Amino acid sequence: MSKTIAAISTPQAAGGIGIVRISGPEARAVAGRVFTSAHGKVLEECRGYTALYGRVHDEEGDIDEAIALNFIAPASFTGEDVVELSCHGGIYVMRRVLQAVLAAGAAPAGPGEFTRRAFLNGKLGLTEAESVMQIISAQGLEAGKAAMAGRDGALERRIRKIRAGLTAVAAHLDAWADYPEDDIPEVNGADLQHSLEDAKEELNHLLSQFEAGRVLREGVETVIAGRPNVGKSTLMNLLSGCERSIVTEFAGTTRDVVEETVLLGGIPLHLADTAGIRSTEDPVERIGVDRARERVQTAQLVLAVFDSSQALNEEDRLLIESVQNTPAVAVINKSDLQNVINLKYINSKFKQIVFISALSGEGLEALQQAVASLLKTNTLDPSSGILFTERQRDAARRAQGCVQEALDAQKAGMTLDAVTVSVEGAVSALLELTGERATEAVVDQVFSQFCVGK
Repeated sequence: MSKTIAAISTPQAAGGIGIVRISGPEARAVAGRVFTSAHGKVLEECRGYTALYGRVHDEEGDIDEAIALNFIAPASFTGEDVVELSCHGGIYVMRRVLQAVLAAGAAPAGPGEFTRRAFLNGKLGLTEAESVMQIISAQGLEAGKAAMAGRDGALERRIRKIRAGLTAVAAHLDAWADYPEDDIPEVNGADLQHSLEDAKEELNHLLSQFEAGRVLREGVETVIAGRPNVGKSTLMNLLSGCERSIVTEFAGTTRDVVEETVLLGGIPLHLADTAGIRSTEDPVERIGVDRARERVQTAQLVLAVFDSSQALNEEDRLLIESVQNTPAVAVINKSDLQNVINLKYINSKFKQIVFISALSGEGLEALQQAVASLLKTNTLDPSSGILFTERQRDAARRAQGCVQEALDAQKAGMTLDAVTVSVEGAVSALLELTGERATEAVVDQVFSQFCVGK
């Protein structure tokens, strides 16, 4: 019998409400030792999905008024008896309530132990469990949609469909090899190749979406770069929605890197507004310029800002050359002024070019579309089910490799036994991905990433 566990399931900070969750065979008995109903009702005698108002107490007396929400196995998140004690969300109150619950017989929950029990009790698959942390950490609308789709089983259904096709292939190959005397249809080479190609295409598509999905979840290290007075700080303020960077008409105002995280069309950008890139004798400004150049070299995305009313100079050209191997958008600022910039040259160097007035905000939507196109998030359907973690990607890659091995073996004229081994390897990798054949070490690794209380 599993032990009864408890943890604070709300953030360790002051709030209106705080929750201590208790799960396990003794959950209701443990809660009953620290909770007293205001109307004399006994928690252990209540039906599931009922709530009681009362007080939580320990040996020293009442701690706080509380509501005890009662769930009876298997109709709970973990599949076990669960009681959630909701109190006022002060740090002191919540810690004292948890200590009372632990003193009453519960054990401290480990990281992700509630969700782990839900997985082990068949309440959700491994990919669905992993999506729980994605929901918690989602930074924007699209990331939230993708995480909820994962929680609803979209990725698992996608994997099961691929696996079902490969399992049918493996079963036919095994039957043909093991029962030659029976009336089993002969393996058709063209049909076999078609089935394997279908599986390979689906896995390739799944893997191709991983980086775009990671962009939505984790964001992109983004640098706003350009020579002085092209409007970098004004663009930073536009994207931030506030005056994050100081803006003046004097060149060299920004001396250090100013950072902010913003959402641009659902994509989290970890923005860095850098000093204007130019040659300078000012030792302080020179430090800022050196830092700007360093940030450009390590950025995942560069918004290269140019002044449409001025011709390109040497600093502009050096910046353009420095971002040729980095995803970059040419932001032609001050679009409301007369255009004298060499657009033909810029067009030859950038895949994405946007005209914008950082002062008025005109062109912001075009910038959103350009960034989404460059990072390939514009082709991503968050509700379709995407890979979330490196563990999932590794399993999908191994499955893809096994399918390719099966195709190579068939094309090379090897025996069907060799094809079968590779197909079965792909099925095994996909079973590990969904958690149906995952080792304890894999499960431990997954839930070690969770917060305590979830």
